[in-house]
Amino acid sequence: MAKCDYCGSSIIFGGTKNGDLTFCNEKCEASGYVLSVASHIPDEVVAERALEIHQGQCLKCQGAGPVDVHTSHWIWSLLLLTSWRSEPDVCCKGCGVKKKIGAMLFSGLCGWWGFPWSIVITPIQLGRNFFGMFGGPDPSQPSDQLRTMAMTDLAIVFLEKQEAEEG
Repeated sequence: MAKCDYCGSSIIFGGTKNGDLTFCNEKCEASGYVLSVASHIPDEVVAERALEIHQGQCLKCQGAGPVDVHTSHWIWSLLLLTSWRSEPDVCCKGCGVKKKIGAMLFSGLCGWWGFPWSIVITPIQLGRNFFGMFGGPDPSQPSDQLRTMAMTDLAIVFLEKQEAEEG
């Protein structure tokens, strides 16, 4: 099973490729250029930024950390149309669980109404959310996903600064 090179989500069906990189959706693929710039940032700078985010306040509720990447999984269907996605959020465990519960309720109500994929993907997305509520990233250290997102954020700041200097 492939993993998204940006957010780390498992890619069951679909996804997009850009060179050697694989992404779960267009949003993650758009970060592909940023990832190539980010790969030149020293590891210790990335680790420091990831730890700063991890030990900081939750970006959603402003509560105490640890903060990490928590991914919720969604599906909706209507007749022959089925759409599913995984949505990573940088937040505390509590906010991550709330988002997964919301995704389970939405997917449980809206995921079954299509053919043929809804019958296969809806239970998968529900299970991913359910088991994700009890698992998730190790609270003692930043996850690889958080490190990737921290590295990407640092690269975006660098690119914006470079663009401002040129313009």
